[in-house]
Amino acid sequence: MRRLLPACPTDLGRPTDLGRPTDLGRPADPAGADTSWDPDTLEGLAAVYAYPGPTGPGRPWLRANMVSALDGAARLDGFSEGLSGAADKRIFGVLRALADVVLVGAETVRSEGYRPARAREAFAEARAALGQAPAPAIAVVTRSLDLDLSAPLFTEPLLPTVVITAESAPAAARRAAAAVTDLVVAGDEQVDPAAAVRALTERGWTRLLTEGGPRLLGQLAAAGLLDELCLSLAPLVTVGEAPRIMHGPVAAEIQRMELRSLLEEDGFLFARYTRPS
Repeated sequence: MRRLLPACPTDLGRPTDLGRPTDLGRPADPAGADTSWDPDTLEGLAAVYAYPGPTGPGRPWLRANMVSALDGAARLDGFSEGLSGAADKRIFGVLRALADVVLVGAETVRSEGYRPARAREAFAEARAALGQAPAPAIAVVTRSLDLDLSAPLFTEPLLPTVVITAESAPAAARRAAAAVTDLVVAGDEQVDPAAAVRALTERGWTRLLTEGGPRLLGQLAAAGLLDELCLSLAPLVTVGEAPRIMHGPVAAEIQRMELRSLLEEDGFLFARYTRPS
């Protein structure tokens, strides 16, 4: 994997959770060669994608991880998997391993067959040092509560799966979900994105990751909640009618993002954009 930007890894621009690690959080050996920013290693990817340092009590950092074809398609044959590659999957795993919680829409859970996040031994020490659980929780956003509660996502998680719904959700479905999940009501007729993020932050989770889908990500961005976008650009032209990575009403205020890093492998580009400093 090639690092195209920044040319110098110390130019990533701001303090992070991990500082400048060589082994997922352990200090560098000043007498040895520093390979901590090598994107071909897990520790290097963890350094490139480390969350910023503490941003204040109760202040979360919400990053999104999405993949797109060259023509803007967010899916191929109905799934994001068709656009992915080996490097994209490595980054996907690292982003999950750095997060406290993964926020995802119910449609994506159903179509992509979501399972619980797993603990990864390579990240165990760094997560423990930051006071994180062995694996991130999964938080599912759904107004209808149309979920298969017998699926492993709800019966086999390391941390109870969070389900975020609205007051208008069917009462029977709410009772069923509350019996097997950590149920959150955030909004009246529809789920309020800001209330959903607040509820996660109140659980002590400030390193937030969303994997979409396009409708949820569009709502989060339109509400001004998106701090960072990690975008994998696949070297594919698909045409068709697939959605973009964000879908919804035009935002009241256009948000400008700054390019922080850019990696390349096998024709795929991996860009990291954040809010301006």
